[in-house]
Amino acid sequence: MNLRWPGARLGLLLGCLGFVAALRCEAQGNLIPNHSFEEYDTCLAVLGFYTPNEGPLHWFSASGSPDYYQSCVGNGAANGIPQSFYGYQFPQDGEAHVGMVTYQQQYGLREYAMVELLEAMDPGETYYASFWASAGWNGIKDYPQHYVAASHVGMLFTVQPRPWTIGDPWPTAGNSAHVYHPWIIADTVGWTLVSGSFVADSAYRYLMIGNHFDNATTDTLHFATYPWMPKAYTLIDNVCVSVAPDGCPMATGLMDVAVDEIHLHPNPAAGELHLGGVPVGAQIVIHDATGRLIWEGRGERNAWNLDVSGWPRGGYVLRVMQTRSHRTFKFVLIE
Repeated sequence: MNLRWPGARLGLLLGCLGFVAALRCEAQGNLIPNHSFEEYDTCLAVLGFYTPNEGPLHWFSASGSPDYYQSCVGNGAANGIPQSFYGYQFPQDGEAHVGMVTYQQQYGLREYAMVELLEAMDPGETYYASFWASAGWNGIKDYPQHYVAASHVGMLFTVQPRPWTIGDPWPTAGNSAHVYHPWIIADTVGWTLVSGSFVADSAYRYLMIGNHFDNATTDTLHFATYPWMPKAYTLIDNVCVSVAPDGCPMATGLMDVAVDEIHLHPNPAAGELHLGGVPVGAQIVIHDATGRLIWEGRGERNAWNLDVSGWPRGGYVLRVMQTRSHRTFKFVLIE
């Protein structure tokens, strides 16, 4: 039985045998069916899903052709795990994940995956939401277009479904989302937790995941320089929405003022990088453009200098992290 198209879903009633006065049990768990994309009808060695005959159960395309990666199709297949056409990555959870275009330079096109929640949201209620994301890179497809990392990947909730099929116009980014990551997701090795909370202002029933911001708002980082059209590609796994504060993993809370006041210069840099306004004890990590960890340490003083004269020239991502917040910078080393 196929459960992936809007409206074709089974209600879940797990453990709701308490008294009438008890809290709604279904609201305490994850409202996303097939949250880590493990359930499917057929193990297909093919990229892209649009319709009820493709992709993970419950999920459908809201723009373009999101891709479904499965361990069952084998390493090195177009949608294989870990090696695929568009990247090399193991799932964050289970044996599958999805991927989609989150930035396209020429026309600003976006791909979105959509799912119906197990129950509609209650207006006025606070909801907690999260997912894991990784930048797609090191694929084996000839002439890869996905060599950019992008910011603003996130979650938009809607009252009605927005199914997309071939021939439909591409949706325009509305520059708003309920939960999103304002910094570039450039880690190609690990997974980045994107999370947040919001008060529902409508009886939202659907989740649409991807980059809901236009090119002018989206920050990018190029992993390489190729002559063909650049795109950013982001892998998604382990999606969660809950009314319970501890129902989903949460990483980012309110931005600490101290973290918000960090500044980095010069940029571009050549021999030395200066970082000011660093909170004592904050974790600092630097990755290169391929996602490799280059340097890490702890903030021991408000300002410090880092000798980068021996580092390869190119783009880097620096992240300063505290318990409830983090900030990401991109910088370039030149001759």
